[in-house]
Amino acid sequence: MHLLTVADLNKEEIDNLLDRAASLKERHKKGIPHHPLRGKTLGLIFEKSSTRTRVSFETAMYHLGGDAIFISPRDSQIGRGEPIKDTARVMARYVDAVVIRTFGHEIAQEYANYSSVPVINGLTDLHHPCQVLADMLTVVEKKGGYKGMKACWIGDGNNMANSWIEAAEVLGFELRLACPKGYWPNSAILKRAKGKNPAISVTESVEEAARDADVLNTDVWASMGQEDEAQTRTGAFAGYQINSKALTLAGKDAIVMHCLPAHRGEEITEEVIEGPNSVVWDQAENRLHVQKAMLEWLLVDSGAGRG
Repeated sequence: MHLLTVADLNKEEIDNLLDRAASLKERHKKGIPHHPLRGKTLGLIFEKSSTRTRVSFETAMYHLGGDAIFISPRDSQIGRGEPIKDTARVMARYVDAVVIRTFGHEIAQEYANYSSVPVINGLTDLHHPCQVLADMLTVVEKKGGYKGMKACWIGDGNNMANSWIEAAEVLGFELRLACPKGYWPNSAILKRAKGKNPAISVTESVEEAARDADVLNTDVWASMGQEDEAQTRTGAFAGYQINSKALTLAGKDAIVMHCLPAHRGEEITEEVIEGPNSVVWDQAENRLHVQKAMLEWLLVDSGAGRG
């Protein structure tokens, strides 16, 4: 089994992952060893730079008793144009699972098609499932659950927005996205999700999306690979910011989320990200615990082995 999008999972599987992640987090806090992946190796193939994804996956494997190998295009045959299908089939003979972090989602899909070991999407331009599953764990911790939740996304309709849409599709909570014209989420993902959950909506109004929200969430205005669009995007996204006004519009005990890295003063203000409603650092930590649950599920519970 592979995990490339949130929609690859059903509600029961997500709930089980979140429950297990919470259990593993508690176990780690108590210093209780847990090494179900002893003798297993995780390959990390990253074409995009990373802090949280790389460190959290490497640490997750070490906590679970396994090992991790990091591979970048700069120091491998990937950078010299080796076909994806060749790399996938060879890597499956060496490692027990692969995390791929790349640009086009079709690259991750092709890799999974040719891999006989589990492939996890560590981020593509279209999806970021690992981060959004960690976000869901944070919601459960801070709000007691996602049932009846009103979530608000402010900013770019990017990979994070797409994966939040899929989370709302599978889990059934209300999601309102405020995105400027021309920067809405993927139309096919949005159409499919709205067909299953009509409580998903997109607007150009921050006020409309933020009103009475339980969760306020955002990301940078220009993601990796969009640096040349930064100036244009700064103009388009003016006003699409989580600030004290947006927080006032939201529910009384609303939590503020950001997947990081943050550009303070752009998509979020300093006072909000450092304020009492911010759960950003817990959200970042939860990448580790969700990914531990994910690796355990794929490599132990699902009976996956070396190809």
